[in-house]
Order: sequence, then C-alpha cells, then structure tokens
Amino acid sequence: MSRKPYIRPMSKTSWYLRDGRYKRYMAREVTCLLIGAYTGVFAMGIWRLAEGREAFTAFMAALHAPGAIMFHLVALAFSIYHSTTWFNVTPQAMPLMKGEDFVPGTLIVGAHYAAWAVASLVILIAVGA
Repeated sequence: MSRKPYIRPMSKTSWYLRDGRYKRYMAREVTCLLIGAYTGVFAMGIWRLAEGREAFTAFMAALHAPGAIMFHLVALAFSIYHSTTWFNVTPQAMPLMKGEDFVPGTLIVGAHYAAWAVASLVILIAVGA
C-alpha cells in the first residue's frame, strides 16, 4: 500500500473552465473588480466636490467623455449581473426559518427584487427623473 495519497492533477489557472457553474461563479467574482473601480470613481467625485466648485465641474466634464460613458455602461451591466446572481443564491446562502419550516426561496428572492425596485424608484424620484 502506498503512503502517498492520490492527488488529482488540476490546473491552477483554468480550473474554473471545466464546469459552467464554476464559470458563472468566477464571472460573478470578477464583477467585483469593476464595482470596486466604480466605487473609486464615486469616491473621487466626492473628493472633488469637497475641493470646490471648479474641481467638481472639471470632474463632471471628464465624466461626459465617451470612455467614461462606456465605463459607466459596463459598470451598470456588471452591477446588474452581480446583483441578480447574488439575489438568486440568497436562499442557499442565508436560509430563513419561520418556526420549524424554511421560508420558500422564491419568497426570499422576490423580496430582494422588490426591495431593489423600491430603492431604484426612490432614487429616481429623489433626483427628479
């Protein structure tokens, strides 16, 4: 009998390409990078606002560039993908119990989408859209 256990060979860089589930997981994780970059842009806008009107006006002018608009559209798409994939796995990640029974997953997912819709509506009303 061998003392060395069998270790299945696995690529360290492309292990996630074997299964569609892994691909979706990695795509969701990669969206975090762009969401983090967008958060940095948002923080830069707050910083420029604190610096004064001229700095903020220059920042807003830079956001009207075609590259910035494309960045915002890609960030929006990634944010939607990230949010929807998280909402869909929430029942497995955070199961809720009511008494002895679990709350149905469709109710949990539906509540998340409803809260998202209400928050979006409140923001749209607040900005006058």
